[in-house]
Amino acid sequence: MSIWFKPYVLEDIKWTIKNTLAEAIGIELTELTENSLKCSMPVSNKTKQSMGILHGGASAALAETLGSIASNLIVDYNKYVCVGLDINANHLRSVKSGFVYAEAKPIHIGKKTHVWGIEITNEEGKLVCISRLTMAVLSAPSDRSYLGNGPQQ
Repeated sequence: MSIWFKPYVLEDIKWTIKNTLAEAIGIELTELTENSLKCSMPVSNKTKQSMGILHGGASAALAETLGSIASNLIVDYNKYVCVGLDINANHLRSVKSGFVYAEAKPIHIGKKTHVWGIEITNEEGKLVCISRLTMAVLSAPSDRSYLGNGPQQ
C-alpha cells in the first residue's frame, strides 16, 4: 500500500525542484515507489568543496530536498505544509566526480512530525552519506502563492 496522499507519478512532482536551490545544484527526481522517493545529483564544481570532493552541505541539501518533497507528498497540501525541523548527516565516503544517488524512506509518519532516513550512494552503490530528517507538519497558510507552478488548489 502506498504512503502517498494520492497516486502521484514522477511527472506530477517535478515542479517542486523548479527555481530552487535543488535545481541550481542539479538535483533531479528519478523514481517514486510505493514508499520512497529517489533522486540524483551531479558531483560538479557547484557541489564540491575546496578539496575537490563532494561538499557535506551539498549532501545535506540533497537529503533535505528529497525528504521535504516526500513529506509534502504524504499530506493534503490544501490543509498542511511540511517544513524541516532537524537534519543530521554522517559523511562516510568522499566522492570526486560523477553522480550521487539518494533515496528517502519514512521512519515515522505522525500527525505532527515525519522522520525520514535518507541514504546517499555513489555510482558503485557504496554509501556516501546517511541522513535523518525530521519534518514538522503545520497547517497550510491561506496564501498559497509559494506553490508557484505547482498543484492547483
